[in-house]
This record gives sequence, C-alpha cells and structure tokens, in this order.
Amino acid sequence: MRGLILAFTFLTTLPMPALKNFEHEELSSSAVWFPLVGCSVGFVLLLAAWLGLSANPWLAALLVVLVWVVVTGALHLDGVADLADALGAAHRNPERFFAVMKDPHTGAFGVVSMVMVLLTKLVAVFCWVTSSDVSLWVLLLIPAWARLGAVYWSNTLDAMAAGSGETFAWQVSRRSLWLWAVLLFALSTWVATFWFACVAVCSLLLWRSYLQWRLGGMTGDCLGAGIEYCECLMLLSLCFLST
Repeated sequence: MRGLILAFTFLTTLPMPALKNFEHEELSSSAVWFPLVGCSVGFVLLLAAWLGLSANPWLAALLVVLVWVVVTGALHLDGVADLADALGAAHRNPERFFAVMKDPHTGAFGVVSMVMVLLTKLVAVFCWVTSSDVSLWVLLLIPAWARLGAVYWSNTLDAMAAGSGETFAWQVSRRSLWLWAVLLFALSTWVATFWFACVAVCSLLLWRSYLQWRLGGMTGDCLGAGIEYCECLMLLSLCFLST
C-alpha cells in the first residue's frame, strides 16, 4: 500500500495520505504501480470528457487537456521541455547536453515543444471524439500504457545520470512488466481495437529505440518526455480508427 501511495504522490497531484518514516529506496518498488496510477489519471480524464461533451466537443477536448496538465502537475511536460532544450543545445556541442538539461530555465526549444504537445493533444482529442467510434473508456488506458513505458525504458536502458530514471529501475521485475503489458494489451483490444493495442506497444518500442540511438541511455527527463510523446501518438492513432 505504501508503494501505491508513493506512486500516486510522485506522478499526480491527487491528494494522498502522508507517509511516515519514508525511505528513499521505497520509491523504486512503487514503480510497479505506475500503470495503475495511469488508469486513475485516465479515469479523471474520462470524467472531464463526459462533462465537456454535454456542451461541445471543443470544450471536451479543452477540459481533457487542462485536467491532464493539472492532475499530473505538468511533471512530464517539464521533461519534454528539458529534453528539447538539451538536444537543441547539444546539436553543435554534445558536451552541453547535461548542463542544459540541469538548467532550471526553459529555452525556446522547450517552450515550442510543450506548445506542440499540448496542441497535438487538444486537436487529437477533438478529432477523436467527433469522428471515431472508439469508446471514451480508452482514456483509461492511454496514460497507463505511457507510464508502463516509463518503467520499461528505465529497466532496459542505461541510466545516463543519477536521478528518478535510475531510481525506478531498481526493483521492478521483468515479469511484472510482462503482466502489465499483457493486461493492457487485452484491455486495449477489448475497449478499442487490436490495432490501437499494437500502436500502444509500438509507441513504447519506438521511444526506446530513439533514446538508444540518439542518447545511448535515458534520464528522468527522457522518461517524462516519452510519456507525453507516446500519449500523443496513441491519441493521434484514435483519429484514424473512425467509422
């Protein structure tokens, strides 16, 4: 139970009981609950979508994106910005990558990347709810898949620096990853389509391949950015699963 509370506390702004005698090592074991936390985030998004659709599809899309940012505390958007700034700065000088990533300020690359992610989600949600017959219940699964991805990437890529990415790779077994993957794949096929389930898996594999090719490893910011980009890709796929 402590691990579940820690997972919610780390990944969301949802109110959770305060834990006493907290040990930093407990954060690692909490990662096994990340997909469940993702489902909970998705449930809040589902409520926002239902509320918005009672008035207008654009309002539904806006509410979903706003709630998505608020309930996650923009944690993963920060990873998008930091990674974009670091990659931009390292284009001509690779040695600047970590220096820029640790800089608390957000540069032009970071701002543009966050805006693009938010716009992508806004337009994709609108297109999906107006043109696709895929059930809104799939919103439960998109954040779950992305957070499973974060655990998967941290377990299969080398940590490039000390931080959350390294922390969450410590105590999550490959068996747990497979169990979550099989469960989410089955649910995705049932709630959406087999093809959506395939897109979800491919998005996780693509981001891992990109990190391995471009950086040779991962950091906590890479995991956060991957969550946002995979969510965008899964949302976009829903726009093409129309009647």
